[in-house]
Amino acid sequence: MSDSTNGAALVDIKHLKVFFPIKQGFIVDREVARVHAVNDVTLSVGEGETVGLVGESGCGKTTLSRAIMRLIDATDGALCFRGDDITRAGRKQLEPLRRQMQMVFQDPFASLNPRKRVVQIIGQPLQLHGTPREKVEGRVRELLSLVGLAPEHLNRFPHEFSGGQRQRIGVARALALEPRLIVLDEPVSALDVSVQAQIINLLDDLQDEFKLTYLFVAHDLSVVRHVSDRIAVMYLGKLMEVSPSEELYTKPIHPYTFALLSAIPIPDPEENRRRDRIVVSGEPPNPIDPPSGCVFHPRCPRATEICREVEPPLARYPNGHLAACHHPLNVSAEEIKAAQKDETSPLTCGDELPSPDEAGASPTAT
Repeated sequence: MSDSTNGAALVDIKHLKVFFPIKQGFIVDREVARVHAVNDVTLSVGEGETVGLVGESGCGKTTLSRAIMRLIDATDGALCFRGDDITRAGRKQLEPLRRQMQMVFQDPFASLNPRKRVVQIIGQPLQLHGTPREKVEGRVRELLSLVGLAPEHLNRFPHEFSGGQRQRIGVARALALEPRLIVLDEPVSALDVSVQAQIINLLDDLQDEFKLTYLFVAHDLSVVRHVSDRIAVMYLGKLMEVSPSEELYTKPIHPYTFALLSAIPIPDPEENRRRDRIVVSGEPPNPIDPPSGCVFHPRCPRATEICREVEPPLARYPNGHLAACHHPLNVSAEEIKAAQKDETSPLTCGDELPSPDEAGASPTAT
């Protein structure tokens, strides 16, 4: 984990939307609906910081990470990298930025070309960005050494490696151009637990050595806890909560975050039985037609009429903790009174902040 959590913003996302059109028609395609994959998200990632992005499958976290990398175009909003607006930047404008923004993908086998050797896979970005051919192999050897692989692996194909070794190759490729930002899209979800720990430790060491900035996308909150400075929780394309890492686990404010933490097993069976839980039933709503008000209200055990009618703003509580909920958990009356509507709130939200009467509410109260 980086110690630099208060630096200038490397990535600044402002009210970003990514909608995918659904079209019909035989001769002329016409748009009949849209999938609201990312819907009005504002988030910044500081220089040298690790931000964890978590949520259920289908919540939009991978779409958001790919939009940050400009692998897909945003429908609306703004995306800035080191102060420059790159939301609509063309290929020529993005080319020098590609050196500074790299990605490690979820599936370490699918992200590597099975017909190329390791030296070609890692060496290709070096050649594309002007490294002389005679220096490529030496640089690839250095990168393999950095990620814990031996020089004799240079001429092997991806199928000759284990899952953990393939992910190390993906990390080496991402490091090849000495980037400032690495987006990690569930980099350990396909790996065994023991191998997960090795990759997490490797990423931690590399961040300390090269002053890297990470956006760590995952659905496993127990993994994210160990690597992140801050954690953002997404649901149905929107941010539900943003918090310093440790505080999210000890003091979750949004019922959805509490439900996600309730799903993490505790090794002690007695403690596991004693703890409070929020059990979320049903499936997430259709992103083609998101619910009105708070998008979590159809599944929330604490939902009331205001949740169905008014979208809650992101309220800023003490210690920089943000949560979008009309009925917050784990907050005192004083904290609720001190809360303010944050500037990162969605444009469509209301102005209603929680009432001090919500202080000390039980997680399962309705």
